[in-house]
Amino acid sequence: MSHLKSRVSGGSYLVDQISANDAFFPEALTDEHKMIQKTAKQFVTKDVLTKRKEIESQDFDVVVDLLKKAGDLGLLAHSVPEKYGGLGLDKISKGIVGEQVGRSGSYGVAHSNHTCIATLPITYYGTEEQKQKYLPKLASGEYIGAYCLTEPEAGSDAMSGKTTAVLNEAGTHYLLNGTKIYITNAVFSDTFIVYAKVEGKHFTTFIVEKDFPGLSLGPEEKKMGIKGSSTRSVILENCEVPIENVLGEIGKGHIIAFTVLNLGRFNLGSACTGGAMGVLELAVSHVLARKQFGQTLSSFGVTKEKIAKMTARIYASESLQYRTSYLLENALHGLDDVADSRIVAAGMSEFALECAACKVYGSETLDGVVDEAVQLHGGAGFISEYPVEQMYRDSRINRIFEGTNEINRLLLTGQFLKKCLKGELPYADAVKQAFENLSSSHCSGDRVFEEVIESIRSTYLVLVEYARRKFGQDLETQQEVLIKLSDIAIHLYAAESVVLRHQKINSDSEVRKYVVETVLEESINQVLLNVRQLEQVLIPPEDKMKKLVYAALMNHGFSDPIHRNRRIAERVYRDGSFASF
Repeated sequence: MSHLKSRVSGGSYLVDQISANDAFFPEALTDEHKMIQKTAKQFVTKDVLTKRKEIESQDFDVVVDLLKKAGDLGLLAHSVPEKYGGLGLDKISKGIVGEQVGRSGSYGVAHSNHTCIATLPITYYGTEEQKQKYLPKLASGEYIGAYCLTEPEAGSDAMSGKTTAVLNEAGTHYLLNGTKIYITNAVFSDTFIVYAKVEGKHFTTFIVEKDFPGLSLGPEEKKMGIKGSSTRSVILENCEVPIENVLGEIGKGHIIAFTVLNLGRFNLGSACTGGAMGVLELAVSHVLARKQFGQTLSSFGVTKEKIAKMTARIYASESLQYRTSYLLENALHGLDDVADSRIVAAGMSEFALECAACKVYGSETLDGVVDEAVQLHGGAGFISEYPVEQMYRDSRINRIFEGTNEINRLLLTGQFLKKCLKGELPYADAVKQAFENLSSSHCSGDRVFEEVIESIRSTYLVLVEYARRKFGQDLETQQEVLIKLSDIAIHLYAAESVVLRHQKINSDSEVRKYVVETVLEESINQVLLNVRQLEQVLIPPEDKMKKLVYAALMNHGFSDPIHRNRRIAERVYRDGSFASF
């Protein structure tokens, strides 16, 4: 697609509405986007899903062969610049590939890990020599990559890692000592992005090759799911790493680690969204075929309600993913050719809040959809012969990967307030407007969707302000409050993405309108759940704002939910899969 500079800054959705013209959704995919989507879908359908049993039995030779084939098809090269053997595609294409391989379960984990957090550190922070040496091989699949951050005593608190790096007497190599755990792709990786503290204190990034003296692997972990993705410890015992393999600046490894993880979170959201689409297809196929009490499961009202809500949730997840991919493309376009790491880091951090929302919403979408799919399968859903059983096990890790969902929720509102304190977002004006909105809340009837979004946004800002007044600088220690505030912010982002998509398409489709209503109704329900807990802590009993918040959120009427959800389900039955209506 042609590059258009977005006028949207990170976190701005929390303070003001944006124009639908500043958002991107699947209906606007270019021919190039559709081509890579078709290539990825065919690869997953014909090559990966047909090897499900071999992958699940941990035949890693099969996984490696598939990765090599993906490399031949260009599916590992989308985010690598053309000058280094890649395709140099936009972040929308990155999301498209992630969505498609997300349907494949554990193979998708290996694939996405390689193309994202194992390759992008070199793409954005590597020297010219490092890029020329490693990126062509990573883009083609000649080399497979891994990312080594977690340690036995350093999970969410990555900076507390104990791995050290000491320069040898000759000044030619760093000697790395420590253990990294739960490393994805470990057994078949050729390169490892490793974090260690130089002289025990300067957190630094290194590119480590599998054959460097002193690197060894622990045994394969026995996991609940994602069995086709190798997971082992990486053990470093005086591992000799040439000084030219320092990635970025000494002491600045945390910048690489955390900014690259933003893209990892976005990528995980895409994979989970694609996974949820695949699960929905299995559920629909089953309920259309399975009979109980003389009729198919699909004919029952409860089944239709489940299918409709699964569909609406996936639609919302898809909407926020594509919206974010466009934001990331605008922020990162051309940065893989910028030498100033500060500019690179700023671009990669710009939409950290949105990437956190992608990760949380996407992983919880997949978890919710696959749980309902197992329920719809009944006893069959508990039998390994049926793919949905494996999908259920595979889905669980996503709420832990790339920073737990709790960490991401804590990050979101905390980062929002930091951006506001820096003057990057107009907090004071937004809060003032939020109080005014809630004080004069009404439903006009012709802008119901937009007014729902404004009610949620105003609720979030008012509650953040009450929290700031009550706790001041101690707010960062009030994790229960921060997590609930962020949950509101995440549902706001999803709901607004759906409304913007509806505005942009300007479709008169009744079923599409019903999907939007179901998303908004579910979003309001989740927001109210958080409001009920927060208002008791934050708003004084005599304060009239308590009633105003509830009135604003409950003052929006939608169509008959039973009829609406039945119509959505019937449309999904007709198509046999998730559709964009």
